[in-house]
Amino acid sequence: MTNPPAIPDPDTFPQTAGEDLKQSLYTLIARQPFFKGMNAHQLQLLADSALEMKFETGQKIFESGSPANRFYLILEGKVVLASELTEPGKTLPVQTLGPGDNLGWSWLFPPYLVHFNAHAEEPTRTIFFYGTRLREQCEQDHELGYELMKRIAEAATECLRATQQRLAECVSHEHLEP
Repeated sequence: MTNPPAIPDPDTFPQTAGEDLKQSLYTLIARQPFFKGMNAHQLQLLADSALEMKFETGQKIFESGSPANRFYLILEGKVVLASELTEPGKTLPVQTLGPGDNLGWSWLFPPYLVHFNAHAEEPTRTIFFYGTRLREQCEQDHELGYELMKRIAEAATECLRATQQRLAECVSHEHLEP
């Protein structure tokens, strides 16, 4: 597996790009069900902290324990989330994410560390959001923070449910406590 991508410099984000690119990102974000119900100002704040990123099959997106400063919305492809096991180098796949799913909710919750490994299962196209910048915007715009918190909390709850289900599948009945 290749290393996680370098974090883009937020100073080179779309606000320095042409108007067509900024409008294209805004439109792309506005069409995503994850952001349904957000107002134009909130969508623009998101677009100002976004860019498109692609990952090749097998490419690491992030590793457990690394700083949580990025957030992705998957447009195309599949991403596998895996939990590290106590045996070095071993992981347990817990969830496969696809188009419309978000990835990297830890950017919103202290201590801002990633809880899972993630890699592209197939070529994957995403919208990358710079989590640190979004956190700052949420501090300044509490309505944006509330809207994102609702959506991210739902995603974190789904991840917890998927992890619980996966663990239940892995544990046989004779290993359960009465």
